[in-house]
This record gives sequence, C-alpha cells and structure tokens, in this order.
Amino acid sequence: MAVSFDLFGTLVDVSSPENPAAAVAAELETCGVAVPADWDDAYREVHIDAPDGAEVPLPAHVSAALASRGVDAPNNAPRHAVVAAFDPEVTTRPGAREAVDAAAAHGPVGLLSNCSVPELVARTLVRADVGRDDFDTVTTSVACGWRKPHPDAFATVAGALGVAVEELIHVGDDPETDGGVADCGGTFVDVADVPPTAFPEWLATREGRCP
Repeated sequence: MAVSFDLFGTLVDVSSPENPAAAVAAELETCGVAVPADWDDAYREVHIDAPDGAEVPLPAHVSAALASRGVDAPNNAPRHAVVAAFDPEVTTRPGAREAVDAAAAHGPVGLLSNCSVPELVARTLVRADVGRDDFDTVTTSVACGWRKPHPDAFATVAGALGVAVEELIHVGDDPETDGGVADCGGTFVDVADVPPTAFPEWLATREGRCP
C-alpha cells in the first residue's frame, strides 16, 4: 500500500506571520523595493487569472501586485522577500516520526503539501524530526501546479509513488482539501479521527486489504 502525508497541521506545526502582507513588505524594503502606500490592498487583490485549483506561487503574486502599482522589483526580490517572510519555526507533532516509519514499513510513502511559498517545505523538513530522506517523493502545489483537492495533485503524488490514485491512502488534517483524495477513489485518513500517534495501529489493520 502507498501512503501520502499532508505536512502542515498533520506532521508539523509552523509559525506564520500574523500579517503576511506587512511581513512581505518589510522584506521587500530590505531588498531595496519601494513598497506602494496601498500595499495591503494590492497584496489582497487577485492579479493572476489561474484555472480553478491551480497554484499561484506567492512570489509571482507579489511581483504582479507590485507591477499593478507601477513598481518594478528586479533581482528576484519578490522571491527573496517571500522566502524570508515565511521562514518557519517548526514543531514536530507527536507521533509524526512513528507514523511515517510505519507507512514506510508497509510500502512507498510520500508527502503532498499545499504550499505557495518556494523553499518552505524544504526548510520545514530540515527543521523537523521527519526529513526529506524519509519520503520516496515530496510533492508541493507550488512545484506541481495544483492544490489539493484538485485531482491532479493526488495523481501527481500517486504517480510518483508508482500506484493508481485509487490505491493511495492520504493522511491530512483538512477534510476540504486532503479529503479530496476520496473523490478520486482513494482513502482519506483525518488526523482528527486517527492522530499520528494512532496511525501505526490503524495502518496495521489495513495490511493485506485494498484501501
């Protein structure tokens, strides 16, 4: 059997800026970018017309928001600002290490995370008690282009694990996003019902059965 895990709120908790627009603005200013006076409005406006379910990388959104106010941001400043603004403090959730190990003992294991911030997942895994080497594949929405619950997000991680989506068990904390795997024929495990500490025992009951 193949298992994929959500990251934020499932395996780890991370710090986030209380005011993302202000945090990004502060980092833009350190990069020498003149932040417009109505930046809060610009940050909250939609500037990129993306298909339903598609991920818009936050640096692209920031760049478009600046451009909408006639501000040029050279030298990859939006990406640098976004990465710095969202640099996380990480706490590994109880049982996360054991849950991932249990999944790996039963078959391929992956990570599937909605995240519009480049490098955030990688930095989080460096600082958590579970790391990149614990997964056969790591799929992020900013990399694959699709956010859960879009079927292509689940298809991407399932394909990387060498299984059909219908064979995938996905563990997450959000029924609206992570639960989309069930609409694709896979199995959703809600950590509200089966927390990481209980997942090894739950998974043992699935051995030898189709999801």
